[in-house]
Amino acid sequence: MRNHWQTLSTVLRDVGSLLLVLGGFLLLSASSVFISGESSAGLLTFFSFLGPGILSILLGITARNYLPPGDLNRLQAMLVCSLGWIVFSLIGALPFVIALDVNYLDAIFETMSGFTTTGFTVFIGLDHMPKSILFWRSLTQWVGGVGILTFFLAISFQGRNTHRLFGAESHKINVGRPVPGVANTLKILWGIYILFTLIIGIGLLISGMEIFDSICHSLTTLSTGGFSPHDASIGYYRQSGYPHYIAFEYIIILGMLLGGTNFIILYRLLRGKLKAIFTNTELRYWIGFIAIFIIIIIGERIMHVQRAEVAVPGNTGYLQTLESNFRTVSFQVISIITTTGFSTRDIGDPYFGTVARQLFLVMMVIGGCVGSTGGGFKVLRAAIMVKSVRREVFRLRAPRSAVSSIIIDGKSVNANEVRRVGALFFAWITLLAAGGMITALFSDLPGLNSFSGMFSALGNIGPCFIPGSEIPHLHPVIKITYIFGMLAGRLEIIPVLLLFSRKAWRT
Repeated sequence: MRNHWQTLSTVLRDVGSLLLVLGGFLLLSASSVFISGESSAGLLTFFSFLGPGILSILLGITARNYLPPGDLNRLQAMLVCSLGWIVFSLIGALPFVIALDVNYLDAIFETMSGFTTTGFTVFIGLDHMPKSILFWRSLTQWVGGVGILTFFLAISFQGRNTHRLFGAESHKINVGRPVPGVANTLKILWGIYILFTLIIGIGLLISGMEIFDSICHSLTTLSTGGFSPHDASIGYYRQSGYPHYIAFEYIIILGMLLGGTNFIILYRLLRGKLKAIFTNTELRYWIGFIAIFIIIIIGERIMHVQRAEVAVPGNTGYLQTLESNFRTVSFQVISIITTTGFSTRDIGDPYFGTVARQLFLVMMVIGGCVGSTGGGFKVLRAAIMVKSVRREVFRLRAPRSAVSSIIIDGKSVNANEVRRVGALFFAWITLLAAGGMITALFSDLPGLNSFSGMFSALGNIGPCFIPGSEIPHLHPVIKITYIFGMLAGRLEIIPVLLLFSRKAWRT
């Protein structure tokens, strides 16, 4: 019992530090009520942030002052990580409940979707919501993009245990550090994160997007979150006749690519080491995946396009059609594989053929690069599995004495790492199957639609083949399943499963 209490107090004390950070962000959102000039409902919206903000700070102070400190081991760090996301979602959901009068489950769903950068939404009528609420949705994704725990590390740096928290939040394959020391690494990662967030926001603003929309989209693009202040997502600007909507789409494409790329690679590129583009195995695989998916989907589009839509080759109309198809397909492929989830067209739209819809599910599983803000199984793991298959084929035709190993970036991958990748992939398939069956049991959705919901939740993506108008009306059991899927996908499954392990709480 004593070990249980020591573990619980150590974990809750560090979660208390996270609550102090959450309180600060809630108070920041409260100030946005006045900055945005909200009128009639502004006072209620202000208190919807103020109350939870004060609550979060008081709980954080209580945990920090009254619970005994302790050194974190690896398992405890993962428990802090999992509980941090859960507590953030439970308290961060309160502004939605108070200001929008939505039920608490839907509010938790939306908040978990934000902090896990999933972008799966149960809200309809975004264009008419208070701007402060829309800002809070975007801010949750920006905070969750690089990880809630990095804030904890930044404000409560303790050399004896921060490396454990950093490892618990980061993805489970070693991605290296740009410089020695967790503190220096965090400064660099956040510097890159803030720099590119500003560049995206300024780019959108200069291109003609309203300042509020450019702020929201800059927060949710690099974080690969995908929340937009409009129901039609990025397609809103084309539908509304914005003259520079094409520029918006290309800027966001670039932003999503940056968010889905390993930040260590971005750091090296910023230092002028362009060689990293060609020498990094994961990046080569990722670029290859994107190119292949775009080519196949455009090819299917050309094969099935109606004659009336095809202009005569050689004139301006043909070039415009070619550019439009390339931009639309590229946008959606990059949005899905980076797990951002923005859209200029719904992925269930007839514009996309059967092959495209199947490939979207494949992209949802692959996801972005290790060490990026993207979700999914990760490209590096997919590369390891591809190389594992090649190795097994090699073993069948090679002498028994032949030595075969999996090489990534000139280094041999440890056998334990290969087994762990295989175990994680099995866990992914199990959760996808379970989520699809639960969705089918508690709804009237067809098979592909049912599975796509869990693909979207577990991959932290957002778009799926369930019509947006039906998502708010899904059975509560399905919503709880997706909430679990979003958390499991963001934290790579294992830390979430530790919450249900009695032995983990005895360490």
